[in-house]
Amino acid sequence: MQPPKTSEQIQAMREGGKIIATIFDDLKGYVQAGMTGLNVDAWVAAQIKKHGATATYKTSEVNFPGVICISVNDEIVHGIPNDYEFEQGDLVSFDLVITYRDMKTDSAFTMVVDEQPTGVKKHLLNATERSLYAAIDAIKGPVYTGDIGAAVEKVLKDARLGIIRDLVGHGVGTEMHMRPDVPNYGRKGSGVLLKPGDTIAIEPMATLGKERIKSDDDGWTIRTADGSLSAHFEHTVLITENGAEILTTL
Repeated sequence: MQPPKTSEQIQAMREGGKIIATIFDDLKGYVQAGMTGLNVDAWVAAQIKKHGATATYKTSEVNFPGVICISVNDEIVHGIPNDYEFEQGDLVSFDLVITYRDMKTDSAFTMVVDEQPTGVKKHLLNATERSLYAAIDAIKGPVYTGDIGAAVEKVLKDARLGIIRDLVGHGVGTEMHMRPDVPNYGRKGSGVLLKPGDTIAIEPMATLGKERIKSDDDGWTIRTADGSLSAHFEHTVLITENGAEILTTL
């Protein structure tokens, strides 16, 4: 179970969440073909500093090579910013954790570079994002992690997408990864009971192919085993008496 949070800690997470949302809103207009992950990483680092926050990935808690995870096409999560130049039509996922006033918030989104998504890419992005909001809508107050997972699973199954089961959402707050795990599948009424004041990162990940994953030799990047495209959407959410408050939004 998560230790109780003070009102000051929750407010810090609200403010940190708005910083991430602001950075992401600007990032969507910044990314274009010909740009590299290293370009984006430097830009995000400057934005984090401008807002008075800290890049959690660069702290001793994580020791990730960049300030933001950038995962391209079949890469699901933890892609290291590098000198690959984005191409028009690339599917790119951005995952960011910041620390603000000692509290962490975590969010992610996937976009298509320099074109409006169509066909299977549009289907993958829309269904994965829709599963995130279905999970949030399932929170009516105290809620089991199984209720959240079941909501994600139903949307992704109905969309005939592969559900990444080996990677999960998690508690977040004083640390980046806290208990409990929040899987993207489950059975209603099962799992850990979340109570008002708990904060979690809900992060469905889906593929156009199968659910199996593999890790690169760099020790970070995780991609689909069959090479299929993947998408990742995430919000940090506060459980309230009557529902959920999305913290990583404007």
